[in-house]
Amino acid sequence: MKSFAPTLMALALTCASMESMAAVDLILHNAKVYTAEPGQPLQQALAVEDGKIHAVGSDADMLRLKEAGTQVIDLGGKVLMPGFVDSHSHAVMGGLELASANVGTQLLPMAELEQRLRQWRDDGKARHGEILSVGGLPSAYWSQVAEFERRFNQGEWKDVPIVFVGWDHHTGWANQAMLKRAGIDAGTVKALKGEELATIGHHDDKRPNGFLADAGLDPVLAQFPPATAEQLLEAGRAALRYNLSLGITAWMDPAANAAPGEPLFDFKPTAQTLGILPVYKAMAEKGELTAHVAALLVAHPQSRPADLDTLDAVRRQFQGLPNLTLPGIKIFADGVPEFPAQTAALLEPYTNSKKYGELLIDPTHFGELVSAADARGWLVHVHAIGDRAVRESLNGIEQARRDRQSGIAHSVTHLQMVNPKEFARFKPLDVIASMQLYWASADDSTLDLVQPYISAMAFQYQYPARSLLKNGATIAGASDWPVTTPEPWKAIYQAVSRKGPKGVLNAAEELDRDTMFQAYTLNAARTIGLDKQIGSLAPGKQADLILLDRDVFQVEPEALRDTRVLKTWFAGREVFEAAL
Repeated sequence: MKSFAPTLMALALTCASMESMAAVDLILHNAKVYTAEPGQPLQQALAVEDGKIHAVGSDADMLRLKEAGTQVIDLGGKVLMPGFVDSHSHAVMGGLELASANVGTQLLPMAELEQRLRQWRDDGKARHGEILSVGGLPSAYWSQVAEFERRFNQGEWKDVPIVFVGWDHHTGWANQAMLKRAGIDAGTVKALKGEELATIGHHDDKRPNGFLADAGLDPVLAQFPPATAEQLLEAGRAALRYNLSLGITAWMDPAANAAPGEPLFDFKPTAQTLGILPVYKAMAEKGELTAHVAALLVAHPQSRPADLDTLDAVRRQFQGLPNLTLPGIKIFADGVPEFPAQTAALLEPYTNSKKYGELLIDPTHFGELVSAADARGWLVHVHAIGDRAVRESLNGIEQARRDRQSGIAHSVTHLQMVNPKEFARFKPLDVIASMQLYWASADDSTLDLVQPYISAMAFQYQYPARSLLKNGATIAGASDWPVTTPEPWKAIYQAVSRKGPKGVLNAAEELDRDTMFQAYTLNAARTIGLDKQIGSLAPGKQADLILLDRDVFQVEPEALRDTRVLKTWFAGREVFEAAL
């Protein structure tokens, strides 16, 4: 009995110490708090404890949690939301492009494009060793291939390797000096078979005209000098800063084992193919990675289950790093539909070529690969743009679901054309639709370069977001940056309006704003395998938060597009504040 009193005293001191350790650090109140928890109305305030959500509720309830040392911030009635999640972003590549020559999808007169090239040559932005390169070209340029040939194969450019890369990163144009450097000539074209012919534009005598798509572009990009470790690290930092300024606190990097310029359409990874993973590792180890990164490893489309051992050897090198996960693999099922590339795999042929586009996966074995990944606990994320590619992607995932009900969230991304027969398959297969709805616009890409060449059915269901949603599909927000802007609010506006410079792209497929808010929060968090940790403002989840400059629940749709993020918090710590 003599030790009873000291024991009670020690226990009391321990409890007091635990209470002080568990004190609420931050209270944000007088706000419209969107929690992203299904069915939960807007709240007024929340409390943060040790980087996680402690509680969400009324101002009065949260303010009662205030203790000595608690920071209390009055948000003045503004909207507070979970940090946004981008379910498909090549962020390090985007960081590199922030400092490179890029026309930003502007269709400039050819003389102005040439003048820009001169300017960027002289200031160094277009220089990659001996090669000059400009990115972000809209696909409408590829109807001017003859003018590219005339202008950039002679005079001051005759012996200078030049590459213009399309906004989609699937297409481009190279002059003769660049083609020669890459070993692309008439013999290369003559060796192509079937759908492969579409990857290298050529004259009747098989001489390349400079236009390149997918696997045809890869040998040209492979000529670029690799970015240094220092350049890649700075690109990673720049990408992080930019994402945080947009309120993006998590993203899926769908090609993390590939370095910029590597040939993704014939990618043959090895255990030593690390891509940009060392960038994320370095940032994580330095404590700089103030965002969640779900890094996927690209697998060759024709991979077999045994090939996953190679990717697993890569995964094992990057375990246990803060804010970095490697939850699965990414696979290309096809290319892009825009003329003249037309490499997206369709159910009905392109009207001009009578070809179907190139299906990169083997339907007879793809399901085995998906099931083998699923058995390892890995998610599978499939690039599918054409309706045939979408169908075969779902068929592969269906085999995995027949083999076992793992609960792993597999996803198909892009989904430009989906046959109505597939709409009702997403829900029972538990396949998430990772959609870049910034692209759902009536513009050159969807009208001039696609509509004339595909069936009326395929055109009617371009980016069929509402049809998928009505059939129970889960929609996740995605950008594909740097293919296009990573700005979520521009994509949200586009999904709601479907408006473009040439009208409206099938208004029946528009989504409401609440669906898009869910798409960029909880749904996208599930897509990257982190919905138990982030994606909504629920007790126990990490306090990743964004404060907005307007009431996005009330403003007109056009005003959504220009929404600004005023502050971003990651794990309860402010990591971005907009300049006044």
